[in-house]
Amino acid sequence: MPTPDDYFVILGELQSEFAAALKQADPDRPVPSCDDWSVGDLADHLAGVHHWAAAMARDEDAEALPVPLDLIATYEAQAAELRETLSGLGPDATGRILNGLTEDGRGPVSFWFRRQVHETLVHLWDIRSALGLSTPEATPELWADSADEVLTVMYPRQIALKRARKIVTRIELTATDTGHTWALGAPNAVQKVYVSGSARDLALLLWGRLSPRSAGLKVTGDSAALDEALTRAIVP
Repeated sequence: MPTPDDYFVILGELQSEFAAALKQADPDRPVPSCDDWSVGDLADHLAGVHHWAAAMARDEDAEALPVPLDLIATYEAQAAELRETLSGLGPDATGRILNGLTEDGRGPVSFWFRRQVHETLVHLWDIRSALGLSTPEATPELWADSADEVLTVMYPRQIALKRARKIVTRIELTATDTGHTWALGAPNAVQKVYVSGSARDLALLLWGRLSPRSAGLKVTGDSAALDEALTRAIVP
């Protein structure tokens, strides 16, 4: 897993890439991986998430942002606010983290270094895909970390908040490029399925960006049970 310093550098790079893609895009262009969102909706969302996460790290309530008059300027301002907040506080400070993870909703600010990297990485994939551009140049290890965050942070949080039912199928995932393995579901489940592919494709599968039938993934076992498991809200 990267260190907080590593995450901080990566966050800045991903934010710069998102802003660069945004500058090329028609704000009304559809983003197929985000239901009925446009590029403008996606940019507004990510700017808002950066702003909200910065407030959470400071242990404050986020003030509502005005409707953006300039999507690019607004995104860059909120991206800068997030970086300045994380840099100023440092990873060892205590702030608010996502509900369902701790009893009082607080934890180390290092949580946001990681969380905002993966929020930005997935949405960078969204905007680049919408523009017909290549996949973000993230390392396989970073994509593996993204998959790991879904399985060890986001999915347990969804269960704790009763937003999703526990998966009963035993699902085992293997990243063929990094060697990482993960499992979720009951160890002794009758229904079992095995999924292998690149760390990037596994992360995008878990985030609902790819289907199990995508070319880069190999599924063996009960594929119908896998389909059913992925309909559960394992991520927000």
